[in-house]
Amino acid sequence: MLYIKRNTSGEIVMLSKEQTTECSETIAPDSPEVLAFLADQPGSTSHFIASDLAFVRVVEDILEVLLDKGIITFTDLPEAAQAKVMKRKSLRAKNDVGLLSDDDTI
Repeated sequence: MLYIKRNTSGEIVMLSKEQTTECSETIAPDSPEVLAFLADQPGSTSHFIASDLAFVRVVEDILEVLLDKGIITFTDLPEAAQAKVMKRKSLRAKNDVGLLSDDDTI
């Protein structure tokens, strides 16, 4: 989960990994708003960061398909990976984020 500050127009103007007095609203890291904000930041690394966040979602969806089809089992993953997968599943369920659709942009 990330924390953001919005301007009066509702646009993200600040992003933080930790809650601060300025950044108190929570948002999913793979939110289109976060990706757009990062893509608009000066410097070449912002495009890589936005791309990485979008790609993480793709990897999550691929893992979900492999698990659903029984190609791999959850216990095949290392314990640390299992914990991360469970945390992400919980976050996605709370934010109602499903598999990628034709409307999603990467």
